[in-house]
Amino acid sequence: MTTPFDVHDRADVALARLSGESRSRIQQWMKEDRILLNGKPVHARDQLPAEATITIRIPASAPRDVTAEDLPLDILHEDKDILVINKAAGMHVHPGAGRPTGSLAAALLHHCEGRLAPGGAPDRPGIVHRLDRETTGLLVAAKNDAAHRELSRQFRERETEKTYLAFVVGRPRGNAGTWEGSIGRHPVARQRMAIRSRGRTAKTDWKIVSSWPGASLLELQLHTGRTHQIRVHASAAGCPVAGDATYGGVNSLTRVAKVSRQLLHAHQLSFTHPRTGEQLSFTAPPPADFAAFQSYLDESRTS
Repeated sequence: MTTPFDVHDRADVALARLSGESRSRIQQWMKEDRILLNGKPVHARDQLPAEATITIRIPASAPRDVTAEDLPLDILHEDKDILVINKAAGMHVHPGAGRPTGSLAAALLHHCEGRLAPGGAPDRPGIVHRLDRETTGLLVAAKNDAAHRELSRQFRERETEKTYLAFVVGRPRGNAGTWEGSIGRHPVARQRMAIRSRGRTAKTDWKIVSSWPGASLLELQLHTGRTHQIRVHASAAGCPVAGDATYGGVNSLTRVAKVSRQLLHAHQLSFTHPRTGEQLSFTAPPPADFAAFQSYLDESRTS
């Protein structure tokens, strides 16, 4: 392809945007010398000239590392291109180290009889975006490459709308606001994320839906999609997600109320259908443990 580029962009960023492929896939192809700039290998951090001839040798699809499993799925919408799922708590989106089975990817592969987009890696067929294992709510998956590329572009370009509900410990200052703090890997606890000056920009809008002594219910809208974004921002604001042991959301209140996971739920998701261009919006009601915790808080307030 011969295309004008923004000379300030890194090569991996520019090519991901133009091709519709994920940035991680572009980087992998660069490592394999599958992407050439004017006939020579190009690297992720290179800057492209104003005019450049890019050659991409796309490899054959790798075999999937996921074994299809007959697992329950709450499917809210399905057509020949996409599925919208209300994910249950405790289900990993894709397999990982020490958890080879029980993933959403495996369940989707079984449901679709193997007809899913390859995704960003062999272990992620159909997967466009993720939720943490204990987070419930809405996810969209792709059945073919064209749908996967377009949906990935929409998430990357922040054209989707994602609204969450979360119970938090305590109460943030004010009734509504915005949390902005760059997020990166924790310098010591590598399984955690943290507010880092050199992290990736992150922005979360929040407002209080209701509050009780010791806890609040928030509605949150993501403007970026960083790993653990809501959990990190809420913890940094002094009101961690209730039940979140990783970021300080477990205390006497959550223990007595028998909160067994982080009470975070992907409540609404809006995006453009990758084939038809129709604007789609979905809502998933909060799960039973949300209602149980709210009942406990209501009873505690009146007792």
